[in-house]
Amino acid sequence: MSDRQRVSSGAVWEESVGYSRAVRVRDHVWVAGTTAAGSNGDPVGGDDAYAQTREALRRVVAALAEVGASPADVVRTRMYVTDIAFWAEVGRAHGEVFGDVRPVATMLEVSALIDRRLVVEVEAEAVLG
Repeated sequence: MSDRQRVSSGAVWEESVGYSRAVRVRDHVWVAGTTAAGSNGDPVGGDDAYAQTREALRRVVAALAEVGASPADVVRTRMYVTDIAFWAEVGRAHGEVFGDVRPVATMLEVSALIDRRLVVEVEAEAVLG
């Protein structure tokens, strides 16, 4: 029996690219870059950076829960934004979820995400126990 648990979100890219939304091995959890891509192709939250970040973080928290983790277990996040001018909106949403946890965090500006309408992507790492 493997001690690796995988979480799938059903995102269209998971199968074609070959990745999982989250993976847990023993007491470590990694959550893949997560966006607000909607099932119909439109970003949840439209072009609003705060709304997209809240949705991405909602999905991160849901993936953590599927493997028995919570935001309190998160030790590192990475936020990729297509315009660093969005830092305050992205940071506000991040702070609403992780303000008391205070994981190490990185925010980077990138030229584009997989869909140009997406403005933020979030990764997380957690340690349980």
